[in-house]
Amino acid sequence: MLTTSEILKRVRRIEIKTRGLSNHIFAGEYHSAFKGRGMSFSEVREYTPGDDVKSIDWNVTARFSHPFVKVFEEERELIVMLLIDVSSSSLFGTHYRLKRELITEISAVLSFSAATNNDKVGVIFFSDKIEKFIPPKKGRSHILRIIREMIALEPTQTKGTNVHAALDYLNNVLKKRTITFLLSDFISAPYEKALQLAARKHDLVGMQVYDRGDQELPMAGLVQVMDAETGSLQWIDTEDKTVRTQYAKAFNQHKSYCNQSFRKSGASLLTIRTDEDYVKSLQSFFKGR
Repeated sequence: MLTTSEILKRVRRIEIKTRGLSNHIFAGEYHSAFKGRGMSFSEVREYTPGDDVKSIDWNVTARFSHPFVKVFEEERELIVMLLIDVSSSSLFGTHYRLKRELITEISAVLSFSAATNNDKVGVIFFSDKIEKFIPPKKGRSHILRIIREMIALEPTQTKGTNVHAALDYLNNVLKKRTITFLLSDFISAPYEKALQLAARKHDLVGMQVYDRGDQELPMAGLVQVMDAETGSLQWIDTEDKTVRTQYAKAFNQHKSYCNQSFRKSGASLLTIRTDEDYVKSLQSFFKGR
């Protein structure tokens, strides 16, 4: 258990690093990727040559016997929601950092980027149930509270992952369209239906965080391993070729399932490994939008 002093020190380190990244690197990319995607109705005015016929308001046109068009304006204030996996599997990492640590940094960068654009930020922490909901708000103190929770929050009793439950909760608690980042390793029960519903309602971006150890076994001989989410123990020979092949195959099947699920839903998916440079991955993703 971390002390309050240790938590505050970590918060400060993360703020210094990620706020600098968001101010100097990501602010422009974030703005370009998401601003202008939300449009709200402003007024009705008479049609002028050159207006898009698709914008004609046929009810008003019929009432006044000459064409009128609907005028929309960009929603200047957006809501960013972070769905953050805090299950036991997020505490795994064999190279450089834990998956949870990478998720925390990425979430902090996204939060400060949103704050720079005067957007509200909210969070849903989940394991195999909803652990905590922080409603969307603005301001630095709010972002720092979110980072504190990312560092200190531990699942109450359960250890598993339920992406479906997190997406259901998002759909129920947020009525307005949001930009939603779902950060997880997606070691979860099926979630396709909830993903499809959420992607229709929100601008949804999945970020699959994984470790090299998820992808391939280290050559360590006979070792006892524990499933982080079920607690089950098993002895395996990490140098057995068949075992290594099956392990890699299971990971590739899992990754393929994630890709297919997001593609079918129409949502975006970005995959980032714990020992990779997430800055380049995020920049490339934002520019691709």
